Amino acid sequence: MIPFRSQPAAPRIRDGYQLLSQPDLAAADLNRLLEACGDRPRSPERWQRVLDCSAWHLAVLDGSGDLVGFVRATSDQALNANLWDLLSLPGDPARTEVLRALVHGALSRLRRELGGCSISVSAPPEALEALQRSGFVVDPGGIRAMGLELRSPGRDTGWGEK
Repeated sequence: MIPFRSQPAAPRIRDGYQLLSQPDLAAADLNRLLEACGDRPRSPERWQRVLDCSAWHLAVLDGSGDLVGFVRATSDQALNANLWDLLSLPGDPARTEVLRALVHGALSRLRRELGGCSISVSAPPEALEALQRSGFVVDPGGIRAMGLELRSPGRDTGWGEK
């Protein structure tokens, strides 16, 4: 996926929901969201390292203050930026709004701070609509991205597995 062109107007999220920049988040809350989205939990140490190595992160809290959305960004501060862990709670009544708010918020911040950089994103299928609304094109010219997860046998990966 590649982005750009003009950015649509900021999407609204329903009353009571909040889009926050750089909130303090507990590993347990992040893991609840990860697991609800079908991913493996990470150790608190791993989460701390991930957040420390990120340029910033955004979160969406619902009216009860529960974490229902998350995305984080990494960058070389020059040419490239990556969005990771784009998550929204399955079953949340505002899931589509949450994804739109996270994508819009992340892209707005990247445009402000790193205008002109290349942006890549690892995203679940339910995020495609929000990404396309923001100008991303799926597999432009047939170009596809791939990922590889490396593990050492018998070694704790920090993902809750050995």
